[in-house]
Amino acid sequence: MTHDMNVDRAIELIAYDGSTAAESQGAQHESDDELLDAYSRAVTGAADRVSPSVVNIDVHRRTQGSSGPSRRRPFETQGSGSGFLFTPDGFVLTNSHVVHGADRLTVTLYDGRRAEANLVGDDPDTDLAVIRVGAPGLPAVTFGDSHAVRVGQVAIAIGNPYGFQCTVTAGVVSALGRSLRSTSGRLIDNVIQTDAALNPGNSGGPLVDGRGRVIGVNTAVIRPAQGICFATGINTAAFVAGRLIKDGHITRGYLGLAGQDVPLHRRIVRYHGLEIERGILVASVEPASPADRAGLREGDVIVNYDGRTISGIDDLHRLLAERPVGAGTPLTIIRHTDKLALEIVPDAARPNSSS
Repeated sequence: MTHDMNVDRAIELIAYDGSTAAESQGAQHESDDELLDAYSRAVTGAADRVSPSVVNIDVHRRTQGSSGPSRRRPFETQGSGSGFLFTPDGFVLTNSHVVHGADRLTVTLYDGRRAEANLVGDDPDTDLAVIRVGAPGLPAVTFGDSHAVRVGQVAIAIGNPYGFQCTVTAGVVSALGRSLRSTSGRLIDNVIQTDAALNPGNSGGPLVDGRGRVIGVNTAVIRPAQGICFATGINTAAFVAGRLIKDGHITRGYLGLAGQDVPLHRRIVRYHGLEIERGILVASVEPASPADRAGLREGDVIVNYDGRTISGIDDLHRLLAERPVGAGTPLTIIRHTDKLALEIVPDAARPNSSS
């Protein structure tokens, strides 16, 4: 009798455990489905919001034949890229290398309309340009904050690779604070690295977050690699776009250093009474440059320029574009644990320079 009761009890336990495992497995599947749905909703929602603002840019350039009978005969070459509307009255952000040297620009809108566009301004140093389409009431994107971007967050690229309109690829932000050399030779700092796939024709399109806010302008891809793509931060792009709309170009001072954004130790912040907990780490100094003459060294951290707090590369670039070239400018740095005051005299920006 006791033996039978023990067997019955064991059968009950096995049945109970099996039921629990099945229920647990089912709950896990439901949880996985919910996670997948949440990710899918983020991507589809962002694509729905941003795609109507993405445009295809056809670029026409006239050039001379290189040899033979065609040497004196001009002919037209054609290229293409992407861009996106950031104002309802037709201003479009794109890459400088997409539109630089163009004789004629044609834009195809999301609804299939084609329109001529004019070059407003071009900045090869940041590989950014602004063009304008003559049409009112156009759908404009919403800018995010590239300073708030975090490694691992969802990143969605939208563009027209190989002419396939509004192609969407998704991935994550792989790294921040990268440097990329522009076509002018200048280093573009604070570049976002992502594994959202880019292909020829994606250049100039938006990189957006899960809420459909633009966090970067897609710029380049490392061709031999897989999943290594780059975008210029939208904070830099917004500043450059504003200056291009206002003046058509940007004049910058040149310091002769390469740097990256870094956090500062809280003890140093408290000890020196600094206003913020970030600065620019000097990664290298060019010989005989303004930075070299001012006494800057590798490992210094810039925290103030011209009396203004510096939180990152974007702040410094903005001030270099605002201050007159050739004027002595106070500079505050942290060297090891000491706070030092220097004076630097920016030169006119030149090719193959960083900041």
